[in-house]
Amino acid sequence: MSARTKARKRALDMLYSADMRQVPVEQVLAVEAERAVSEPERQASWLYAREIIDGIVDHRDEIDELITTHSRGWTLERMPAIDRALLRIGVWEIVYNDGVPDPVAISEAVEAATVLSTDDSAGFVNGLLAAISHAKA
Repeated sequence: MSARTKARKRALDMLYSADMRQVPVEQVLAVEAERAVSEPERQASWLYAREIIDGIVDHRDEIDELITTHSRGWTLERMPAIDRALLRIGVWEIVYNDGVPDPVAISEAVEAATVLSTDDSAGFVNGLLAAISHAKA
């Protein structure tokens, strides 16, 4: 597993944890930052995970608006929490991170949805992120 894939998983864990516990993601990020200091072997994945979370925090309203606009009848609240988190990561990578090609961001999100979410989630995540990628172009 690449360092970026591990970082996406760490970011996903933080977003999901914050969502489930109904606490600000910044609070979860602070706890993880303390933990990262004692785990230097995970430094490569930590830096990108933090970049993802910081980017989502900085652009949360725009990211959620894009998801809502392209989800066709699905509100954010109605989506499984894991899908919300995956979509936020994918949208941030597609719209705000030029270092990740859109197909890679989509593929990573779809793979995670296939493993971690419902039977229909991979198709939903793929379609939504593809629509946002095409709209961006």
